Amino acid sequence: MKNLHNGEFFGQTNETLRFDGLTITDTEYTHPYVDWHYHENAYFTFLLQGNMTEGNKKETYDCPAGTLLYHHWEDAHYNIKPDIFTRGFHLELTEDWFEKFDVSKDSIEGSFNLKDPAIKLLMHRIFRETKLNDPSFELSVHEHLLNIFNQLTEKSGNSDRKPTWVSKIDEILHENFTEKLSLTGLSKALDVHPVHLSRDFQKHFHCTLGTYIRKLKINKSLTLLNTFPSLAEVALECGFADQSHFIRSFREYTGITPLQYRSLLKK
Repeated sequence: MKNLHNGEFFGQTNETLRFDGLTITDTEYTHPYVDWHYHENAYFTFLLQGNMTEGNKKETYDCPAGTLLYHHWEDAHYNIKPDIFTRGFHLELTEDWFEKFDVSKDSIEGSFNLKDPAIKLLMHRIFRETKLNDPSFELSVHEHLLNIFNQLTEKSGNSDRKPTWVSKIDEILHENFTEKLSLTGLSKALDVHPVHLSRDFQKHFHCTLGTYIRKLKINKSLTLLNTFPSLAEVALECGFADQSHFIRSFREYTGITPLQYRSLLKK
């Protein structure tokens, strides 16, 4: 089985950044099939454009644009890519990074399809920072990355103590966030009192229901801005009231406008 070394990915890497134990690559995937392999370092993959399928020892993921994956070091997997342009943003973490920032390398094990919209938006901000060429971008990347690991570690430690309705409402929201949802309707579906749901949702998701739904909508829009020419179409598809509401929300959660995000993808 092939072992890929630091900064090495299958395809054509168009940009590589290295600093403080991190290696960041922007890669176009050119292989229709990549056999079982593993990487010597832990890394994140943020799929910017296109689509692919990834399989590991536990499960297989369909990965459209906007997918965020985490791979533990030396965790074997394979990839299948359809005949379309597909591009990935990789953030690879060496042992030096884990030691420097006092993060346990083994605190998060295995491979994961990370669906938490807050974590995905943090990775989007890391991508944005690498494209803006700001003098303080390295500091910002570390800050967002440590925030991601803090949330992942917290989720891992609390997973056994969460009530059953937590995973159920997360599934409902991911499947129905573009529709008009109500607190009473969700409460009935979960058999949880509205007051209890409203109070404890924030404890488990670290934000309100409304904020969580808006983050899901923004993450969905990141996958559509590559393919939908009209912002009004993107807004409608993601469940926003209108284009203006979409633009305001996008700027609030990403720090830039939808059109600015499109321009970053061209860099």
